[in-house]
Amino acid sequence: MSLYARYAALLDEVLDQLQSEGVLPAEINRRAVAVEPPRDPSHGDLATNAAMVLAKGAGANPRALAEAIAPNLKELPDVTSVEVAGPGFINMRLSPGAWRNELEAILAQGENYGLSNIGKNERVNVEYVSANPTGPMHVGHCRGAVVGDALARLLEAAGFRVTKEYYLNDAGAQVDVLARSLHMRYREALGEGIGEIPEGLYPGDYLVPVGEQLAAEFGDRYAKLPENEWLATFRERGVAAMLDLIKHDLGLLGIHHDHFASEDKLQKSGAVEKAMEVLRDKGLVYEGELERPKSLDPHDEWEPVELTLFRSSQFGDDQDRPMKKSDGSWTYFGADAAYHFQKAQNADHLVNIWGADHAGTVKRVQAAVNALTDGRVDLDVKLIQMVRLFRAGEPVKMSKRSGSFVTLADVVREVGKDVVRFIMLTRRADAPLDFDFAKVVEASKDNPVFYVQYAHARISSLKRKAADAGVSLDTPADLNLLDEEEIALVKLAAQYPRTVEAAAMAHEPHRIAFYLYDLAAAFHALWHRGNDDPDRRFLVENNPQLSRARLELALGIGQVIRSGLALMGVTATEEMR
Repeated sequence: MSLYARYAALLDEVLDQLQSEGVLPAEINRRAVAVEPPRDPSHGDLATNAAMVLAKGAGANPRALAEAIAPNLKELPDVTSVEVAGPGFINMRLSPGAWRNELEAILAQGENYGLSNIGKNERVNVEYVSANPTGPMHVGHCRGAVVGDALARLLEAAGFRVTKEYYLNDAGAQVDVLARSLHMRYREALGEGIGEIPEGLYPGDYLVPVGEQLAAEFGDRYAKLPENEWLATFRERGVAAMLDLIKHDLGLLGIHHDHFASEDKLQKSGAVEKAMEVLRDKGLVYEGELERPKSLDPHDEWEPVELTLFRSSQFGDDQDRPMKKSDGSWTYFGADAAYHFQKAQNADHLVNIWGADHAGTVKRVQAAVNALTDGRVDLDVKLIQMVRLFRAGEPVKMSKRSGSFVTLADVVREVGKDVVRFIMLTRRADAPLDFDFAKVVEASKDNPVFYVQYAHARISSLKRKAADAGVSLDTPADLNLLDEEEIALVKLAAQYPRTVEAAAMAHEPHRIAFYLYDLAAAFHALWHRGNDDPDRRFLVENNPQLSRARLELALGIGQVIRSGLALMGVTATEEMR
């Protein structure tokens, strides 16, 4: 249990006592009570909002309630002072010994420090990437892949059971286009001159080796046959080949999904009909006409068509949505609703990582999940904004139509997996991200990847140099020798477990990158104290005891950095070259 969790538990005991004394009502809701670091460190080490959030339920003035709580907090272990601030916030200061104990806990727990059971073993399905299986992953897919994978790692660290899922859109018209494009490459491999790839087909060279494989396998069997006799085969082979390519490219980022769900199999299994039956039984599906689109010009003709509609407006959507077209085929939303219903059978929570261009479909899918599961399963959708590529400040021009786009594999091979993963988490997912090939490998404070990795490399160098400085790791460290600035670094490291929990519950893995940058900056600042004063270095000549204490501090910070990087899917660097 982390320091903040321990004091939250101790505060709970105090509030239990106040309830037994009648100061607080027996049934008061304490869910929003928190123990956290104050925004201004000068106010203390810990702060609680207990009086502020409990005052209304207790029928008390917040400050008066804070004054009633505060004396009890003064009795807690290692609490040296308690102050009531403003309208009712309570600030506490802890003894240096509390922080020295936390440093020992970091080192003792190692990679387990920061793990939590806040998820209570609940099941979470995280669906991410889910790009159409029509070609290699491009850089636009890369950000969603990293965000989704890092979030899955975070949720597991917070005590959730996670399934990492990829939804294969292999039932749409785009797969027919893939098959036709592949058939041209197949004929090309047989020696036929196909000329320029026609408009509307996929022109990329990535289909060339697949066409060659089919030519070697089938000979000219399908070269002259009508489309209806080869389309299904080439669809199947094309999707399989593209899925292998996608898995390979994701593997370059260290990303491996637990499950690949097929839209084609979903529709053929009758899952959409089953979802429709559930909604009909609830009275949530009816035959009706959509309203005239507001965007349509008043003078344009509009002929309403009767469709099968879902009452999504009852669940927060702005209008009801069609699930079946007038020709009897399912809409994309109909299949999507059934897919999410299928996922919900084995999950308590659903998380989707989607591109920002899917923003318009979020409410309707959330409405469907709510309706189909009677609110048992929630769906959170994280929309990923675009990545803009630059080379030395100049934008990289890309065209999907001509097939000239930068692939995920291109980026990883040029700058490395760890750089790509870290940079993709240096902005909130809903904010655009600029990726400059020159800047992301720059050795400067402005490059967060370098700055965090450099901190870990410096710590690793201390461990290597300890023996030369006469410092033995077998000698117990006297942490009483750490000064106030060094204890302040421990305080920041102690925020790691609560940062993990907060990032997991908010589904925001970028918080880990932000935290690691701040921790690295604090470590570098402490390191630079020794530039002008040798006695303030981590390894002090002829002072093995002080050096041992500072080395212990450094090793604790290194452990937290290493653990945070692991959540991001990044390997900590031992040595900068």
